Amino acid sequence: MPSHKIPISILVVIHTSDLDVLLIERADRANFWQSVTGSIDAPDEPLLEAAIRELFEETGIVADGASIILRDWCLSNIYEIYPTWRHRYAPGVTQNTEHVFSVCVPRDIPILLSPREHVAHAWLPLLEAADRCFSSSNAEAILQLPRHLQ
Repeated sequence: MPSHKIPISILVVIHTSDLDVLLIERADRANFWQSVTGSIDAPDEPLLEAAIRELFEETGIVADGASIILRDWCLSNIYEIYPTWRHRYAPGVTQNTEHVFSVCVPRDIPILLSPREHVAHAWLPLLEAADRCFSSSNAEAILQLPRHLQ
């Protein structure tokens, strides 16, 4: 595992068929709500594998490829890494490329948070979920969700 985070990450918008969206609250920052996110672990880790891994690590949801299927939006966002978190990356790295996925799950699926990463979760209607996200790229992905389901 590299000593610095790789500035390539995934974002997984978790939703129900009724377009309620699951958000999770970060353990290290109160009121910082987000979808599942995470960096790839190695330069050659496939993005889909990273999305499957992060989805499981952060929520306990298993994307089995049969009943729980991750959808790759083939969309990436480049954004400035918040100064608070730049120390996790190599010196001089200020931008991250985030690749967007979504997954539709039953509303009653068990959510098992990783306590060192997240302290709470909430199912919210689409617009309310977008409003609660601290990350603008996360909020935008949530707002684009209906378009990616067609």
